[in-house]
Amino acid sequence: MENNKFVIYQIFTRLFGNSTPVCTYNGDITGNGCGKMNDISNKALQEIRKLGTTHIWYTGIIEHATQTDYTSYGIRKDHPAIVKGKAGSPYAIKDYYDIDPDLAVSVPDRMKEFEKLVKRTHDNGMKVIIDFVPNHVARQYHSDQLPDGVAPLGGHDNPDYAFSPYNNFYYIPHTELHGQFDMKAGEAVPYREYPAKATGNDRFDAYPNVTDWYETVKLNYGVDYMNGRNCCFSPNPDTWMKMLKILQFWASKGVDGFRCDMAELVPVEFWEWVIPRVKDDYPEIIFIAEIYNPDQYRNYLFRGKFDYLYDKVGLYDTLRNITCGYDSAAAITPCWQSLDGIQDKMLNFLENHDEQRIASHLFAGNARKALPALVVSTCMNTNPVMIYFGQELGELGMDNEGFSGLDGRTTIFDYWSVDSIRRWRNEGAFDGKLLSEEEKQLQQTYRKILTLCLEEKAISKGLFFDLMYVNYENWKFNSHKQYAFLRKYESELLIVLVNFDLQPVEIAVNLPSHAFDFMKIPQQDTVEAVDLLSGKKENIALLPYKPMETTVGRYGAKILKVHL
Repeated sequence: MENNKFVIYQIFTRLFGNSTPVCTYNGDITGNGCGKMNDISNKALQEIRKLGTTHIWYTGIIEHATQTDYTSYGIRKDHPAIVKGKAGSPYAIKDYYDIDPDLAVSVPDRMKEFEKLVKRTHDNGMKVIIDFVPNHVARQYHSDQLPDGVAPLGGHDNPDYAFSPYNNFYYIPHTELHGQFDMKAGEAVPYREYPAKATGNDRFDAYPNVTDWYETVKLNYGVDYMNGRNCCFSPNPDTWMKMLKILQFWASKGVDGFRCDMAELVPVEFWEWVIPRVKDDYPEIIFIAEIYNPDQYRNYLFRGKFDYLYDKVGLYDTLRNITCGYDSAAAITPCWQSLDGIQDKMLNFLENHDEQRIASHLFAGNARKALPALVVSTCMNTNPVMIYFGQELGELGMDNEGFSGLDGRTTIFDYWSVDSIRRWRNEGAFDGKLLSEEEKQLQQTYRKILTLCLEEKAISKGLFFDLMYVNYENWKFNSHKQYAFLRKYESELLIVLVNFDLQPVEIAVNLPSHAFDFMKIPQQDTVEAVDLLSGKKENIALLPYKPMETTVGRYGAKILKVHL
């Protein structure tokens, strides 16, 4: 079986190294500060590696629209009306060929600083993932670092056409943009766009509002959305060629993978064409799709050639609901079954920049409550897993930063400092002195689980067997609060048990005859098992006619390892 197991640590780069102890609501970069790529030092990378990390996703690397003025460096200023927050959204790309100047100690040397970050990451045994944002760009997109011989986006467009396969953008011809938001945002002159371009979230009129991705414009991949979604893919649309060059540019910088933002808003035909071309030159590079429509999973995997897809609307939503008490643990079984053979192609996570923090009052309110979900997410299959920086410390995400309000998320729009990360960093020492005992324990638990999921071959490449179907009517097993499964590789068997309940439980788990046959497990009256999470040993029965008895703590888990 192919080994797909790896661990991604997502860093929101702008925030990671910011040591400002007290930030001001809606503050600018001068007052609130900003983390730099250079803050991600060798020491930082070594500590991240200890978590079991194999890949780091540096979020917000490519230059995006901002309210900070960098005109002295030859970078065009953005109108604040079309920038979300003082820092701006990292998904409103302003120049596909440049590094965000906020992240550089020396703005003129920003690309060199990125190249050194890539080298440091590789030197510390990890790979680099960055965002590729293909569906939309900032409204005032302008590349001042465009390579020689590459035409600018929109440079040869004919805005008299709402759609043309030769255009890079969609237009509302002969119509000015009339945004249903503050078009001045404190400036004397309002933002003006003529003719108006279609907005990034597939809004093909001149009247985007505050609920739209109003700060972005949609890129044209050859689909005429306004006339029955007719497709013009031959010859290849101009946008396809430009995007290929962008991907090749970043791959040449040593990037090992791309997390492709809202990949399903871009036609699968483009991915089918572009991914093999990039892999011709960089065969080890990986492509991860942010995709939320299960009906399109196989299309984007098998036709679109993606390596992995987000498992958000499936496992993430299910585990979140169970953790919060809104759903039964029994819902995990139909969740993985619905994937019908593509489980190993799904990227599992419990946090990322779009989702609320586990410890926030709007999610679980306590980071430890999600430890059963973490064990399920990391251990139930051979697929990759991801954590978001600060998740392993129980970051609350309950700051009211500015454009991003008190929503349980860590802002991606504002200049801010993340409390748990700032104290963990401790000015670059990473000595743990400023962390609470609870935070240290949580971090150690994450290290244990994430390391195990890589080191234990039964998890990283072994067989999986769901035990729920023989335990639904088991009076000593609450299928609404407990979940159980087996993993096996060669002579090593893991029995994984999780308890979503706030009370410790004594349970008896039925092991069906089919499991013994399918996994070739020898029957034994008594066998010694060691819990990989606690190190404690216990004797259990491995029999199809006698339940296996054990205990599991509150919001707890056991991974019992047996050598057969």
